[in-house]
Amino acid sequence: MGRIILRLDRVMADRKMSLKELSLKVGVSNVNLSKMKTGRISAIRFSTLEAICEALSCQPGDILEYDPNAPDD
Repeated sequence: MGRIILRLDRVMADRKMSLKELSLKVGVSNVNLSKMKTGRISAIRFSTLEAICEALSCQPGDILEYDPNAPDD
């Protein structure tokens, strides 16, 4: 079975945006964004995803990727 992989770190690097800057723009704590960045979350609110996409000028598909071959953790 596959899994969803978060690519927030890649998009942030492309936009040259720090975790602190994104945290301030989105209104989500550094700790929670760090967990998203490293993929250590099991869910994300649409409102949070919308705020991240707005702050990074990206689409949800830029941040989320489905890998059908990735092993379950």
